[in-house]
Amino acid sequence: MKLNCVAIDDEPLALELLSKFIEQTSFLNLIGKFSNAIEALGFINQNEVQLAFMDIQMPDLSGMELARVLDGKKNSDKTRIIFATAYHQFAIEGYKVEALDYLLKPYSYEDFLNAATKAFSYFERQASSKPESGTIEASTPEYIFLKVEYQLVKVMLKDIGYVEAYKDYVKVHLLSKPNPLLSLTSLKSMEELLPADKFMRVHRSYIVALDHIDSVSKNVIQIGKNHISVSDNYKEAFLEFMSRWMN
Repeated sequence: MKLNCVAIDDEPLALELLSKFIEQTSFLNLIGKFSNAIEALGFINQNEVQLAFMDIQMPDLSGMELARVLDGKKNSDKTRIIFATAYHQFAIEGYKVEALDYLLKPYSYEDFLNAATKAFSYFERQASSKPESGTIEASTPEYIFLKVEYQLVKVMLKDIGYVEAYKDYVKVHLLSKPNPLLSLTSLKSMEELLPADKFMRVHRSYIVALDHIDSVSKNVIQIGKNHISVSDNYKEAFLEFMSRWMN
């Protein structure tokens, strides 16, 4: 699945950077770029656009005003927003219009990729929860994309055993490979990216795949040959999960 995207920014260099980042991301498809929000709105109304990356402060029609117009389309197929702006004071207002994320200029490709991946996961969930035969069954996405060295790697969620913090990186330990994937992102970003019904943070340095827990002894989880401690800060949530599991 690819998401049709537009880039909207009245600053030429910022618009080119947005466009470049979209084009180098394998699951995004840039179908339009605009320096004017009014022109962008006309294009969005005539085309299928899943995601708009846009600035907030623009002439004639601001990004926030455009977001409110798009938010007025109360259906599951409406265009979703990721703001890219230099003004942090708009963050709270951005979430009021259900923006998927908020990039603060200057941002790196890593920041952009984290936001884009979050959006991809959102649309995966939307697609999997559409009604069939009169019923709605929500399910989690089957995979995520991780930045590993200079490429995006598709990782199946069912293959992840646990995730470990490692300096400015995370190690993603897979069941199918002897060596973990090393990705330049934070454990917090991984926690937001992974579905909460399948993964749980149990330590400031670890997220575990709940389906792959082999045993629990006191405050230690065993996944395969690996032993992971449950820290005091996360013990209550984990014990609640365990009580449901045992019942």
